[in-house]
Amino acid sequence: MTAPGPAPRQTPLGGLALLGWLGAAAAAFVLLFFLITAVLRQMPDPIGPRADLFVEGARMTLQLTLVSGVIGLLIGIVAGIMKTSGMWLVRAPASFLIWLIRGTPLLVQILFVYNALPPILESVGLNVELNEFWSAVVALSLNVGAYNAEVIRAGILAIPRGQGEAARSLGLSGGQTMQTVVLPQALRIVVPPLVNNLVALLKDSSLASSIALLELTLAGSRVSSETFQPIPVLTTVACVYLALTTVMTLFTDQLERRVKIATR
Repeated sequence: MTAPGPAPRQTPLGGLALLGWLGAAAAAFVLLFFLITAVLRQMPDPIGPRADLFVEGARMTLQLTLVSGVIGLLIGIVAGIMKTSGMWLVRAPASFLIWLIRGTPLLVQILFVYNALPPILESVGLNVELNEFWSAVVALSLNVGAYNAEVIRAGILAIPRGQGEAARSLGLSGGQTMQTVVLPQALRIVVPPLVNNLVALLKDSSLASSIALLELTLAGSRVSSETFQPIPVLTTVACVYLALTTVMTLFTDQLERRVKIATR
């Protein structure tokens, strides 16, 4: 009797698989917004007549999350690598940024970027105008980037030193070793906490309402102030947030499973 063959394994995460995952996630969010719009329009006053306002706010919330999440990931990678450097001059700026961002409230950071950063830049000769959206993106990106940096630093330190030493013995420079050997493995290790930071970012984006950016929380606040019916409005806002985080978590869980398979 012949021995049974090996159990089938899922396809590891590669370029085509990642594109497929991104396409499926985009399609799921398009479908989600279609369903949210259809459901909210069927609800009684004060929700139904103002359904488009809730949907517009939800779109802005998702847009803030995605843009800030990508920029925050890049900031986290750079700052995380700098934190592991043996040179004090390289470590110091990243350490200062992480200390500053993690030690102050996100609400204060958003207000500072929107109200204080443009005058500060203008005083040094940089005429930069930040509208509500980009002010929120800058603050959210720096905030999530600081937390991502600590996660990525921990992932880099989790890679055995012998792998870096072996790469250097083969003639790779320090930068090449980090780029081709250490960092890819570290990023796979830290996918779960990075995903958690992204989901937390989606909820933290509600603080952008403090600078009058029409995201989901501000949309709900305006409807509540107009109708004096906070219970159905806040319940609707909470349900839309829950739907967004559920779809996002569904696809990030798939990404985590793919990464685990690819590391075997």
